[in-house]
Amino acid sequence: MTQNALHQLKNLTTVVADSSDLEAIEKFRPLDATTNPSLITAAAEQPESKELIEDAYTQAKQEGYQSDELIERTIDILTVKFGVEILKLIDGRVSTEVDASLSYDTEATIAKARELSKLYQGYGIEQSRILIKIASTWEGIQAAKVLEAEGIPCNLTLLFGLHQAQACADAKITLISPFVGRILDWYKKAEGVAQYPIAKDPGVLSVKKIYNYYKQNGIATQVMGASFRSTAQVLGLAGCDLLTIAPNLLAQLEQDQQVIEAQLSVESAQQAEKIERAAQSKESFKAELEQDLMAFQLLQGGIDGFIKARDQLSLLLRQSFGIDAEIKP
Repeated sequence: MTQNALHQLKNLTTVVADSSDLEAIEKFRPLDATTNPSLITAAAEQPESKELIEDAYTQAKQEGYQSDELIERTIDILTVKFGVEILKLIDGRVSTEVDASLSYDTEATIAKARELSKLYQGYGIEQSRILIKIASTWEGIQAAKVLEAEGIPCNLTLLFGLHQAQACADAKITLISPFVGRILDWYKKAEGVAQYPIAKDPGVLSVKKIYNYYKQNGIATQVMGASFRSTAQVLGLAGCDLLTIAPNLLAQLEQDQQVIEAQLSVESAQQAEKIERAAQSKESFKAELEQDLMAFQLLQGGIDGFIKARDQLSLLLRQSFGIDAEIKP
């Protein structure tokens, strides 16, 4: 009997659940899991999260936080608590995101990452099981470089181009999350195209290029494709180091009986056309980002979206605990 597509994929790639839904994670049993502010906010709105929220608020209050700082601390504690619950269900790592409003502040990002790491340690979680998620701005990548040197592994997210991937490699980042679906969405809108065949899907091709560049140059940073719109996109990257997949797509893969073949491998990368890159600086990074309209718009749009999600969670908590519901403009 042929194994389903999800089972076959797990033999080729480390499958990661892109979710804070504890039931979904328990069902699909991925090795790793990723979260972000949008997923945390969605999970916090579920009735079963009430106890976690109350515990996080109580802890923040006991630590002496008040007013706005009380809510911000509650969000950080709640985010970590979700991570702790996820780690009870998986054998690998969970990714936990730094406040996206700090994306252009290196020192503040470092400080927040250390806080999150300390919270996890307080719950008895080893550092090796946590990846701190940071947006792939120049400032965020430099923060991650410092954190990696301190032994705090990082996952650089909102990554849309080879210039960002190169900077992450130079910084010796543990893992990057190049986005597939958002790139596809941007090109469909920009070019007025209803759909692309997988062989020409701009999101899939972007991740393949990054993967090949890394493998050709012996770069240790892991590539984790993210933000998928279809199982076809997922399977188009079979063989990638990791793939983080939403529960609805995991369910579809579980029902799919087609035979899966690796689309990426170290061997195929070595045989692909050699990708040459000049040495990078802050100035060259910023210039290349500004010249790449897709990457520029999607990076800032992603940061704005995560800030909005955190603000929504802040409002939810304020309403829950009867605190003045005014939020940042």
